[in-house]
Formats: sequence, structure tokens, C-alpha cells
Amino acid sequence: MAIGIALILLVVGTLAFHFWSPWTYSELASNWGQIDSMLSLTFVVSAIVFVVINLFVAVCVIRFRYDKDRKADFDPENKKMEWILIGITTVGVIMLLAPGLFVYSEFVNPPEEAHVVEVVGQQFAWSFRFPGEDGVLGLSDMRFVNIISNPFGIDPDDPAGHDDILVQQEELHLPIGQPVKTQMRSKDVLHNFYVPNFRVKMDLVPGLVTSLWFTPTKTGTFDIACAEYCGNGHHTMGGKVVVEDQASFENWLAQFPVFKSEDSQVEVSIEEIGSRIAQSACLSCHSIDGSPSVGPTWLGLYGKQETLSDGSTVSVDDDYLRESIVDPNAKIVQGYAGGMSAFANLSDDELNALIRYIETLSE
Repeated sequence: MAIGIALILLVVGTLAFHFWSPWTYSELASNWGQIDSMLSLTFVVSAIVFVVINLFVAVCVIRFRYDKDRKADFDPENKKMEWILIGITTVGVIMLLAPGLFVYSEFVNPPEEAHVVEVVGQQFAWSFRFPGEDGVLGLSDMRFVNIISNPFGIDPDDPAGHDDILVQQEELHLPIGQPVKTQMRSKDVLHNFYVPNFRVKMDLVPGLVTSLWFTPTKTGTFDIACAEYCGNGHHTMGGKVVVEDQASFENWLAQFPVFKSEDSQVEVSIEEIGSRIAQSACLSCHSIDGSPSVGPTWLGLYGKQETLSDGSTVSVDDDYLRESIVDPNAKIVQGYAGGMSAFANLSDDELNALIRYIETLSE
């Protein structure tokens, strides 16, 4: 009896919480109200199943509770009941899946007038690429990637890529009211581009290019998240989408260099190069503001005397940092577990740039 009453209270409490809950969907800022409708349909179907099953169990527990004078009937097979349950389950599955297939078909097939932007994921940062005046993104391949001169891996022999606009920051600006097709790829592991306010979410699979489209309908700033676990720094892989008017968007885009132009050849300081390398490979495990992390903080690290796990001390200089990058387990700092991956693929110039950047954090 008590279990039956508890199940009834569970159903009543759940429905009451749903209708009077302070939680709701985040504000819709794109054209994908269909996805909200799909979520509502899923809630309705799931709620019906939840209520029916729990009330059925509650009635059975109360009505057929233990009675020493009553014997249970043994009915191992009931074909009529089986067909009824199969039919109800089939209808429920169709209601959940069929509309989603139609919505997904629209979700991945953009209109012809949609503008293209490339979304690139890499542990643990986002970057973006826009086509130039030709409106076409150049070809790209991982074999062309160079952290300093070609971080996007654009094919230098493809003329379509020579005017591509490179946005190496985690803030993406878009004009309001214009459909946008995102072409997405990963430079390392599985990521997921997720903008809750747009109702867009898609995996970035290494070796593949995935895509979706949407039309921003409200100006404002909206969060980007990585919705696939991609390593220790997964929680730091965030960004922003800024939706604004066309003039503001064009002004923002004009500040970034193109792949093969005089603008892209502007001399970059060695410290800035080191900062870019750190952003792409190091700052998931090392902080630059003194906060604790998986590895020692870089703030004030250069020139410091570090105590190692064997009790000896070492001065943090160029040689120590270079060894710690290419053979990180040779000397483990006391209080840390070690296990950092080696970055032996960095060139001497890249190593030097990274060390100079670490040095600036001690100045």
C-alpha cells in the first residue's frame, strides 16, 4: 500500500514541478523553433509513458496487495496484450523519431543564399575562417598545418584560399537575419559546436567536414560550448557568438588578415607566437594567472627555483623549460603527478617562442 501511494505522489509531484517549474528553454535566437517543438513533443510522449506506467504499477500494488487467502493466476502468455503493447510502443517510437528525421533533413541542407563560415576546433579553443571576395573557402588539409605560418592548414596552391579571412579568436561575429552555413572540422580529437540559444549542435569529427545552418534572429552575445569531452581542458573550451547589424559585422571582419596578402605577412612578435602555441596546446593544464591547475602555473615561473619530486632543486631557465616540453617526465616538480605528453614535434623556433612567452609572464 505504501509503495502504491508513493508512486501516485511521485506522479503528482513530477507533473506539478513541470507546470510550476522556474526552469524553461533558453531564449531562442535563431530560426530553429522546430527543434523546440521537437523537444516539447519528446516531453509530452515521455510524460504520458511515465504517468501511465507508474499509475498502472500503483494500482496493481494497491489492488492486488498480498492476501494469504488469494492465489495468483499463472498466465505465461497473452498474445492480445503483447500485440497491444507492440502497437503502442511502435506509435510512440514513430512519434519521437519521424518528425526529427524531417527536421534534421532541413538542419543539414542550407538554402542557396546561405553565407559560409568555417568552424575549427582544437584542444581547447575555437577559431573561424570566412571566404574572401570570391565567396569560396579554399581547400585545407592537416598536412599543411603550421602553428606559426598556416594554423588553419589551408592549401597554398588553391587560389580560392588566398583571400580567406582568418579569425584566430574565440569570438564569432555574424550579421543578423542572414542564413549561415557552418562547415566544421577538428584538428585533433572529437569536439562539438553547441550554441544553446540557436538550437544548433554538431560534432566535429577528425578527418571529416560536418555542417549545419541557421539564421540569427536576435542581436546579442551568445555562448559557444564544446559538448563532447575532448581532454583535461574540455571545460575551458568556450566562446561567444555576437549577432549584430551588417555594418558592424563588416567593420569587425575587416580587422583580420587574409591568408595570402600583405596583411597576413605583418611581423608578429616571438612572444605572440609563443602565446598562440600556448593557447593551442598548453593552457588546459597550466595557468597563467597563478591559479592551481594540473601542472605548475606559468605566472612567475621563469627564473624560479623549483623543488623536484626527488628533493633536489632546479633553476627554471631556457634549458630546463626546453627539456620539460620535449621530455616532460625527466624532472617532475614536487606536488605534481607528472604524465604530461611530450611535444617533441615542435621546431626549435616554436620552442624558443614558447619559452620567451613563459619568460614574459615573470617580468
